[in-house]
Amino acid sequence: MSTQQFIIREALSSDNIYAATIAAEMESSAKARGTGIAQRTPGYLISKIEEGKAVIAHTPAGEWVGFCYIETWGHGEYVANSGLIVAPQYRKSGVAKAIKQKIFNLSRTKYPEAKIFGLTTGLAVMKINSDLGYEPVTYAELTQDEAFWAGCKSCVNYDILMSKERKNCLCTGMLFDPKDHYEPEETAAAFTSKSKLYERLQRLKAAKLLQPFLKKGAGTGSGSKNILRHFFNL
Repeated sequence: MSTQQFIIREALSSDNIYAATIAAEMESSAKARGTGIAQRTPGYLISKIEEGKAVIAHTPAGEWVGFCYIETWGHGEYVANSGLIVAPQYRKSGVAKAIKQKIFNLSRTKYPEAKIFGLTTGLAVMKINSDLGYEPVTYAELTQDEAFWAGCKSCVNYDILMSKERKNCLCTGMLFDPKDHYEPEETAAAFTSKSKLYERLQRLKAAKLLQPFLKKGAGTGSGSKNILRHFFNL
């Protein structure tokens, strides 16, 4: 299915009718994975739509397809493209990548100086982020705004996050810094060349929470931009 069959645009007040459906799918998807985005209420999603900080995808007939929204942290120093969700029947259609591109562009327009970051457990989302120019980073390089981390409380892995003193969890942090970044072609190529390795390491991280991996990996790589070192927040 081609993404040309979908309408992908900035969300409007008239799209508030989709909020309950989107919130329910976010919760259902997170439970199915056992990891992932924190729960969001329909009211919260409506607030993002009303603020002009959301992107929605739908069919020409008006059927909801996908959604994503913008969060700001640290007085606008950091921006997160959060809550990416696609209706089950439209997954693997390429629409998630198109939504991410749209919300990324909207973020760059609204907050041109902000660092754009995200947390995800999914390799597919990591690939999309890499195609946009995001780099894997440690949690220390993300916003330290307490309000952001409080948003993780409804995630099933919150206890793991706190046990690691917010330095690690099952999610991988990725960041686009407008003042210091690789070109998208570079980050995309780096991810592709190591995708099989990343997949194996992600499974190990999920199964063992990095305990054996951290011992083996400590000190690997050099320099602030070693992509492999940053990918699993070592």
